[in-house]
Amino acid sequence: MAVAPGWLPTTAVAVVLAVVVSVGVVRWLDRRHDWGSTRRSRLLLGVPWGTVTVILFVLGVYLFVQGAWSHWRSPLVIPFRSWSYLYPLGMLTAAFSHAGVAHITGNLLGTATFGTLAEYAWGHFPTERGSGSFASWRRNPYVRAFVLFPAGAVLVGLVTVFFGWGPIIGFSGVVFAFVGFGLVRYPVWTVVALTVDDVLGVVYHALQSPVIESQAKPTFGQPWWAGIAVQGHLLGLFVGLLVGVLVLRRRDRNPTRLWVGSLLVATSLSLWALWWYRGNDHYVLYRGLGVVFVLALALVVTLGVVATQVDWTLPELNVPVKTLGLLLLLLPPLVVGLAAVPLNLTTVADAAPPGAGPALHARDYTIVYAENVTNRETSVVNLSFLGETTEVRTSGVIVVSAKRHLWTTAVSTSRLAFEGRVQVPVGGPGWRRTAVAARDGWHVAGNGTVYRVFLRLDRGPWHLAFRSPRRTADVVLAGDRVAIAPGVKGFVIDVRRDNATVASAPMPAANASVEAGGITFTRRNDRLVASVNGTRVPIAERERYRGA
Repeated sequence: MAVAPGWLPTTAVAVVLAVVVSVGVVRWLDRRHDWGSTRRSRLLLGVPWGTVTVILFVLGVYLFVQGAWSHWRSPLVIPFRSWSYLYPLGMLTAAFSHAGVAHITGNLLGTATFGTLAEYAWGHFPTERGSGSFASWRRNPYVRAFVLFPAGAVLVGLVTVFFGWGPIIGFSGVVFAFVGFGLVRYPVWTVVALTVDDVLGVVYHALQSPVIESQAKPTFGQPWWAGIAVQGHLLGLFVGLLVGVLVLRRRDRNPTRLWVGSLLVATSLSLWALWWYRGNDHYVLYRGLGVVFVLALALVVTLGVVATQVDWTLPELNVPVKTLGLLLLLLPPLVVGLAAVPLNLTTVADAAPPGAGPALHARDYTIVYAENVTNRETSVVNLSFLGETTEVRTSGVIVVSAKRHLWTTAVSTSRLAFEGRVQVPVGGPGWRRTAVAARDGWHVAGNGTVYRVFLRLDRGPWHLAFRSPRRTADVVLAGDRVAIAPGVKGFVIDVRRDNATVASAPMPAANASVEAGGITFTRRNDRLVASVNGTRVPIAERERYRGA
């Protein structure tokens, strides 16, 4: 029996062969239909060159602007968010930058699917009767494929950033514009494209990781819906709809297909996920309101798009129905945009949050650790709605730059408590520094955790950035209480009587003992046990982190 060499990725090869064979057999069975001719009738050589160009552009930003060429899984993110109109770099790059591998992979797969559909709907060749492909530069198929379509995608990306609520990052607003554009011409095929996008994702991940071994283990992460920029996606969708009704050749549009397609697309792409941040890793999801929202959204899309093909005038208002349809489609992005302008005009005057500990400095960046401070990222303009408010509190590693008008909690306290050590890359085009936050702590019996947080820049010295309050164990030994306090050089054991410390001792090393106030404290690896008069009581256990 022949054995494949060890270096050959047999499973990945099997995936590729399965795709080729499957497509080949279907092509043979359906040989009466010339799919190649159909593509070539609308696309130059049957290839969506504009979509390919857009994908290469976005990938180039990730690799060479964000520095992912040398840090594939840890690109620079903070300097490329849309923090403020007063920070041009972020506003110009946010739509084309991404927060990591999963983020850019999802958006590029979406671009490959929905961008191709939108480009096919628009076409590289003019469709007006009597027009020629090279009659003008706008009708030149090469210009349409390699210039106009990519330029349109870039322009839409800028619109979704400049009129979306910041800080935004990612190409998803443009992907939603492709979806909206496709809905105008091909509502059913747009729904089919959702499944195609899922298939592409499965195939891609099968090639990346053909075999996965895993086991149950604790994980940390915010709710999946808390990372969705619904307002940016909504803006992109309606921009695509508006462009579609203005650019695509007029045709009869089936209201039922439009409504069903819009509802399925809006639901599948999670536009129902209306959520809010309450501070300190606390989120709320308004799912019921979200369902009402997508139903209303589908109705607005259907009424607006169908109205744009009506040529008669509404007698009562003496306004063309077509104009009312355009205004209906314009209303949602107008509302989002008007709300975005004051939010995106924000600035940051403070170099660090009040009450913050020692800070690290990397050029214009200040990196600190603070707890329970006002979240400047959401509260620059204080608003209240449905019982929620933008005046919230936050805790964690905070990055501030007055020059870039940014203020963000880069690592929350709860994430640091789970990870134990987290890197925070900062920088800009052509330079990069990495701040590192580390935590050590002890779970005190019956009374929470004491911990310390350290910061350092690159491989520089560690700086003690934060010490939590002392915690007293929920035990009594010979009338005394035992507390653990974080010190500058380590943790300290305090023996307390009548709310006063009567004796102290440093935390013993592993498998060693110390004595304080007539009590012997023994550390067995990661557990601290107190002994007095033959009685042994657990006092604390060292905090464990992911992978430890």
